Amino acid sequence: MPRIAPLEPPYPADIQANFDAIMQGAPPLLLFRTLATSERAWRKFRAGSLLDRGPLGLRERELVIDRTCALAGNEYEWGVHVSAFAAAARLTPEEVAATVGEGSAAACWSPAERALLAAAEALHDRAALSEAEFAALRAHYDEAQVLEAILLCGFYRTVSYVVGALALPPEPGAARFPA
Repeated sequence: MPRIAPLEPPYPADIQANFDAIMQGAPPLLLFRTLATSERAWRKFRAGSLLDRGPLGLRERELVIDRTCALAGNEYEWGVHVSAFAAAARLTPEEVAATVGEGSAAACWSPAERALLAAAEALHDRAALSEAEFAALRAHYDEAQVLEAILLCGFYRTVSYVVGALALPPEPGAARFPA
């Protein structure tokens, strides 16, 4: 049971409009319904502006998000993203499993993908990138893409804190961490 009761329908008109814009017809996630109990928390969360497309492609974006969530033990958000985006991002079952397991050390990644995953791992472990890690990112990505990757790591680390602190159960039908 979540530690803060989520909003239940019917939602206020402005909240419903936010849910509609983000969820594109699907029911709102428990995370969103819980954050929306606080107008300020919901507004600040949405102001992170990382819930939309950015300069990274969908595959790269999902690799960063999935690895960040896996490292933080955030099965809730990892499962939401894998269920919603893995197929569209053309992630194979082996690659999905590697976001939880071997990470950047898995043999399935391109050099560019390995650099992204290694950056997520470094940021998780040290909240910093070495010169070599930054150079590896820049060898494959422009400045806007590098900044986006860093921001995604931080944003989804924050999401992991929220999900873990509120003890949110997995969404129905969402993927679960591999055994």
